[in-house]
Amino acid sequence: MSTTFRATALALAVGSALSTAPAFAFEEASAEEVERIAIVGTRSAPRSVADSPVPIDIVGGDELGKNASSDMLDMLQAAVPSFNVRQQPISDAASFIRPVNLRGLSSDSTLILLNGKRRHRASVIAFQGGGVNDGAQGPDISVIPSVALKQVEVLRDGAAAQYGSDAIAGVMNFVLKDDADGGSISVRHGEYYEGDGEQFIVDGNIGMPFTDDGSVNLSFQYKTADATSRSVQRPDAAGLIAAGVPANNPAQIWGNPEIDDDITLFGNVNLDLGNDKEFYMFGNYSDRVATGGYYYRNPHNRGGVFTDGNGDLLIGSMTGDADACPNIPITAGDVRDQADYQALVGSGTCWAFNELFPGGYTPQFTGEINDTSLTMGTKGEIKGGFLNEAMYDISGSVGRNKSTYTLANTVNPSMGANQPLDNSFEAGSYIQLEKAFNVDISKAYEAGLDEPVHVAAGFEWRQESFEIVSGEEASWKQGPLATQGFSVGSHGFAGFSPESQGINKRQSIGLYLDVEAYLTENFLVGGALRYEDFSSFGDTTNYKLTAQYEINDELSLRASHSTGFRAPTVGQANVVNTQTSLVNGELIQSATYPPSHPVSQVLGATELEPEESESFAFGLVYQSGEFFMTVDAYNIEVTDRLAQTDKVFINQTHVDALQGQYPSPELLLGGSVTFFANDFDTTTQGIDVVANYGMELMGGDTKFSLAYNYNSTEVDDPGEFTSDFKVRRLEEGIPEHRATLTMAQSWENVSMFVRANYFGEWFATHADEPDVDSSYGWSETVGSSYTLDAEVSYYLNDSWTISAGANNILDEEAQELQKNGGAYAVVGAKYYESGPFDYNGGFYYVKAQYKF
Repeated sequence: MSTTFRATALALAVGSALSTAPAFAFEEASAEEVERIAIVGTRSAPRSVADSPVPIDIVGGDELGKNASSDMLDMLQAAVPSFNVRQQPISDAASFIRPVNLRGLSSDSTLILLNGKRRHRASVIAFQGGGVNDGAQGPDISVIPSVALKQVEVLRDGAAAQYGSDAIAGVMNFVLKDDADGGSISVRHGEYYEGDGEQFIVDGNIGMPFTDDGSVNLSFQYKTADATSRSVQRPDAAGLIAAGVPANNPAQIWGNPEIDDDITLFGNVNLDLGNDKEFYMFGNYSDRVATGGYYYRNPHNRGGVFTDGNGDLLIGSMTGDADACPNIPITAGDVRDQADYQALVGSGTCWAFNELFPGGYTPQFTGEINDTSLTMGTKGEIKGGFLNEAMYDISGSVGRNKSTYTLANTVNPSMGANQPLDNSFEAGSYIQLEKAFNVDISKAYEAGLDEPVHVAAGFEWRQESFEIVSGEEASWKQGPLATQGFSVGSHGFAGFSPESQGINKRQSIGLYLDVEAYLTENFLVGGALRYEDFSSFGDTTNYKLTAQYEINDELSLRASHSTGFRAPTVGQANVVNTQTSLVNGELIQSATYPPSHPVSQVLGATELEPEESESFAFGLVYQSGEFFMTVDAYNIEVTDRLAQTDKVFINQTHVDALQGQYPSPELLLGGSVTFFANDFDTTTQGIDVVANYGMELMGGDTKFSLAYNYNSTEVDDPGEFTSDFKVRRLEEGIPEHRATLTMAQSWENVSMFVRANYFGEWFATHADEPDVDSSYGWSETVGSSYTLDAEVSYYLNDSWTISAGANNILDEEAQELQKNGGAYAVVGAKYYESGPFDYNGGFYYVKAQYKF
């Protein structure tokens, strides 16, 4: 029996398929229903949502397109209530690859699959990940365009025993279109109500036959997006302008980055080899350039560039005679007007950066993200032997993600006057490369039960590497002014030095066994056991138990229990980075070293170990006619959670201990360092509710969909390096309550939907700056909020569709920073950056689509 026939037969038998945004119930099976059968979460034949012993959301490709944003992350947030994502301005590369959260856990606690195969990670590590994502390194979902997707399957349950590392919060499977004919092309244009952030997107899909027995399905997306700004002028910059200093207005930008030439290509090939065997191949090429801003450097107080540790202006000697160029107090509104400044800097021997940037400067950070992948394999039915009629799937895959960083409008302070002509530095690159080989076999055995027992087993080999490519010399060079108090490296994001350059690799093998059986006609049980061995930290074994009992035709109960793990990534174990952060309202340079680095070791770092989890879940499924509802409660305990530590400041004791282990440790004195550590334990509890109802209303078909999530995280043990501020962000940074209510209406030539989004109370923070008592305006508890999305489409004919809509159609404002607080005054932002919905405000769009 072929795989295709098995899936189709089961789909026709179950008689219903369900989704979440909006989700519908059908009385008769159709082609669309077959598309909505899930393969994730089971190793036997695909299942409908109602027949699954674990909660699964299925979001169709068409539904993903019903969103103003072209970013896959925003689309999924509107569809899956326990899925959260937010904008992160001035957060290094995390601004370009936005970390996500499922069930309140970090972004790398959710396993990402593409056509059922593990997706490679991004090379970007979220060094400023907004609390829960600090140091997370997950796959880049945003490169996947909705036009390429048949559906997205979201398994909301721990599944490490089935799929391996990372599946603590759940699994998301992105299923590519595989049509052999037809296609579409669309053009979309939109912008924010404020008149900025203009987006232009062109995407398309085409299906073609591949010989007489196969198909080739190709998709593309091209996107550009202008930057946004939700900023106010900083008082310090305004004061400089009033004194005649040429500072920019605003001096610092909080907003979305500018995106240039974002192009993505996806392909999916299938070929029937005959005799119930099939060849498949899929992959992608993606490339984009994004540019965002950094913090403003004030010419009268930025340490290490303009001033020393006492607030005096730094004067550097280009000849090495520091005594000839003493630092001077700043006494005038424009230091360049001071006689002592003019006497020294005008001599030709001494140098101050006020000559180059009299009004200060704001570095610009550009990242070019290149992502490629290819998976090839064959699957089918074994004929003969002891595995007669068993289904097999053998595949190999490779995925690569490269991020290259460039800083502009900045300096290497230690080089003094000898800066690049364009004040631009290529800081280097991170490269994540992953290879995998999989063998999966499943077979149904007769055991005297109502249905055969499904047994699956498999083997997986994986190799992943993380490479650091050094930047140009000027980005990391220690210039002649390094010993005179000037910072070293491109300011804002120091380039990677040759000492940091290198490749680190890890290999692992995994073996699993999976069994599912109906003990009676109404009672399904399942179990999975997985063993994995890693070349870095050793081995781990995990299990999972599932059950579903059908009380009657309308109501069934389900439950699961599992253990899981998340292995530390090779990047987390070996990354080197220098970033600029706010501490007590002041900008400081902070270095990240591997746990094995001498500096990290002196501060208490140890070899990284995997996180371990234990989860319990219980739920019910109810369906009657056009009404469908699931309610699922869960509890997830995670121990030894891995994250980037809070900043640890170097003192004299550390310097003394580093003598002989690290060159010139005295240069580290007073600076801060972070590293990765297994540091804290958490318990996450929650409830998911999904309800759908279809009816005839207003002369057309009406579908109602409700999705609600309650999620609460408690830090059981904060560990050694997790501060009270981070604990509060982990526990309160994401709203505990979130809901989405959608009404979709369709007539013969018109369709529309209205979606209401509810976000509960949350802990608002800004710029990762601790202010738990809210005395300085960096944080506060914010009440609940609502946003409204809507779209209307008109079908001109069978080919042409015109659509118009808006996200946050009522322009609900994000929480404003306290105007009398330090955050508003120091960093020039208008809104807290950590909000649960887009702080840029309402966004409208129009779209034209042609189907063929």
